[in-house]
Amino acid sequence: MSSKQVQFRGYALTNPSNWNDLKVIDFEPKTFAPDDVEIAITHCGVCGSDVHTLTQGWGQSKLPLVVGHEIVGTVTRVGDKVTEFKPGDRVGVGAQRGSCLECRECKDDYENYCPKGIDTYNAEYPDGIVAQGGYSTAIRAQERFVFPIPMEIESRDAASMMCAGLTVYSPLKTHGAGPGKRVGIMGIGGLGHYAVLWAKAMGAEVYAFTHDDSKVEDIKKMGADHVVHTGKKDFHKDLTRTLDILLSTRDVFGDTTPLGDYLSMLYIHGRFVTVGLPDSDDPLPSIHAFNVVATGCMLGGSKIGSKKECLEMLELARSKGVKPWIQELPMREVGKALRDLKSNNVRYRYVLTQDID
Repeated sequence: MSSKQVQFRGYALTNPSNWNDLKVIDFEPKTFAPDDVEIAITHCGVCGSDVHTLTQGWGQSKLPLVVGHEIVGTVTRVGDKVTEFKPGDRVGVGAQRGSCLECRECKDDYENYCPKGIDTYNAEYPDGIVAQGGYSTAIRAQERFVFPIPMEIESRDAASMMCAGLTVYSPLKTHGAGPGKRVGIMGIGGLGHYAVLWAKAMGAEVYAFTHDDSKVEDIKKMGADHVVHTGKKDFHKDLTRTLDILLSTRDVFGDTTPLGDYLSMLYIHGRFVTVGLPDSDDPLPSIHAFNVVATGCMLGGSKIGSKKECLEMLELARSKGVKPWIQELPMREVGKALRDLKSNNVRYRYVLTQDID
C-alpha cells in the first residue's frame, strides 16, 4: 500500500577530508520488503554518532554516505506484512533499522542487541546496498524499528528522542531510576540533558556533573536537584557512596578522567553505565580492582533501546510534557550543525528540517 512516490536524495559525505561539507546526491534505497515501512522524512536530529562516523573516528565509512538517525516523517508506503502502520501516519526511526527477528534477543524484546542488527546508516545489506540515513528525503525500515509518534509531541521534539532520548531512557529504566533513587549524569549535552529530563520525570533525585559553568543555570531549569562542577578539586568526596546509578554520556574520556573518583560515589552495588562511545582510540580510563570491590559496584553499558522501551519513553514524554532543548536549522545548514556539535557549541540538540526538493 502506498500514497505517493518518493525520491531518495540526501546530504552525503563524499570526501572524508572535508567531513562537514556534505553534497546532495541521489541514492539507491534498500530493496523494499514485505515488512518494510517507507517514510518521507520531515525532521532529523544531529547526533554525536554522525560526527564520529563522518570524521572516521569509528573506522572507515562506506562512501558516499548519508548519516542521521533521529528521524521523523510520514509513512508513504507499507509492505504486505505490515500491520501497525498505514500511509499518512507520523512515525520515527532511530539508530537501528532492522534485525533478524528470530534470535533469542529479538524474541526477548532486546532486538537492539541482535547480533545481526542493521544500523540506520553505514551498514550493508546482503545484496550490497549501503544503508543511508536521515539527512535525506526518505528511508525504508523494518516495521519493528518504526515508532508511532503521539499527537501531543511535535515532530521537531520527537526527532532527537529517537536516538538521544532512547539511548539514555533505556538504561535508566533497566537499572531502576525512580522514586527513592539517586541518579548521577556525567556530561550534559544532547544525551545528558535528556537523561536529566527523564530521570526527573521518573521521580529520581538527580545529580548532574559538568565542567562547563555556562550550562549550570540551564541544568537547574531542566530539573536537576544538584549540579556538581567536576573542575573543582575533590568534587567527589562529599558524595562518597551516594549514587545508585551513574550514567555516563561522555564521548570523550582521554587520560585525565578520574573514573575511580566517579565510581567512589556509587552506593553498594551501584551501577556505572556508559552510553557515550568515544573514537576507537579513546578507551575507558584505567581503574584498579579496589575501585569496584570496596562497594561491589558494577560497570556496564547500554545500546540504544528496544521498541518496547521507545513506546514507554514516548508515553512518558506525552504524559509528563517532557520537551527537549533543541535548535532548528534547515537541512542545508547541516555543516554548521556538525561543526557546532564537534566544538560543543549547541544547546542541546540540533534538529534539521527538510529542504530537499
